[in-house]
Amino acid sequence: MTYLDYQATTPLAPEALAAMLPWLERQHANPHSTHREGRAARAAVEVARDQVAAAMPAGGTLSFTSGATEALNWAIKGVEGPIVTLATEHAAVLDTVAATGRAVTILPVGHDGLVDLDAARAAIVPGVGLVAAMLVNNEIGVIQPIAALADLAHAVGALFLCDAVQGYGRVPIPEQCDIVAISAHKIHGPKGIGALWTRAGVQPAPLLHGGGQETAGRSGTLSPALCAGFGVAAGLMSDRGIEDAAHVEALWVAATARLGPEWRINGSVEARYRGNLNISHERLDVARLMSDLRDVAFSAGSACASGSGRTSHVLRAIGLGEAEARGSIRLGFGRYTGVTELTAAIDSIVEAAARQRIAA
Repeated sequence: MTYLDYQATTPLAPEALAAMLPWLERQHANPHSTHREGRAARAAVEVARDQVAAAMPAGGTLSFTSGATEALNWAIKGVEGPIVTLATEHAAVLDTVAATGRAVTILPVGHDGLVDLDAARAAIVPGVGLVAAMLVNNEIGVIQPIAALADLAHAVGALFLCDAVQGYGRVPIPEQCDIVAISAHKIHGPKGIGALWTRAGVQPAPLLHGGGQETAGRSGTLSPALCAGFGVAAGLMSDRGIEDAAHVEALWVAATARLGPEWRINGSVEARYRGNLNISHERLDVARLMSDLRDVAFSAGSACASGSGRTSHVLRAIGLGEAEARGSIRLGFGRYTGVTELTAAIDSIVEAAARQRIAA
């Protein structure tokens, strides 16, 4: 099986698994207990916290959560006032802002997937409480001008929330961010844990009430195993950053070289994380393509919307029609993807699409 769905989730790093195993097998103390074993578990959590926070802006507080969805809900529901966000945001943002019942402005994007800063400037006005935008889009890999958006937010007294799930460890997180949400399983860590980073002096109202175990107000017992895995995965993203980036660039070059002119890359090619290749082909039957290529794991869109029957809201937002959106696939690759296996998979996809044209 060739795995090309890195935006949905990444393979667990062996080093992260090794860090987790002792806490799963024999070190089972609650990190919030005061006895010796509890203190040892707490120490492991704090080591992990420092490892994860190292890639964040200077200062601030990092709170572990069950994942980025919880972190984003916490940030959005915990800050008062009207909200400005983008049409291409993840459902964890768009559905949450809709659920708040507050005034929401959804900014459009261009065909390249990038927000128009003039439109943002017109929408981000005094009285706005929160501006939320994704660093790297999960469906088309586009990198938004986060620093500029944060500056616009601060100019009117608003806070800026960055969904850095796809960008953390790969794209620098601008210092201007006030709140940042991340997830472990997108950086070769375990599923079931994420984090919310908040700048000093910024503290969203609690989403979960109970023991208040985390300093910033999040309640719930932490898993030392998940924290340890997250921490090691974050450390690897830092230690291997240059190596991983070079490998992803080589994969992108190899993959795009195998595509013919009938394939279109969705979203900006320049302002993009190169580990995301979202492409469309005229009259492509994606369901049939997936059926024909059962040994290649790739996505027809965001994994969060799979099975809904709806075309991607991101692809519609950049101007693709229904047919174009339904004829799009997302290929995600990274650290553990081999160049040879990737090019072989691309060749299989191209050949299967060509067979569809002949059969039609």
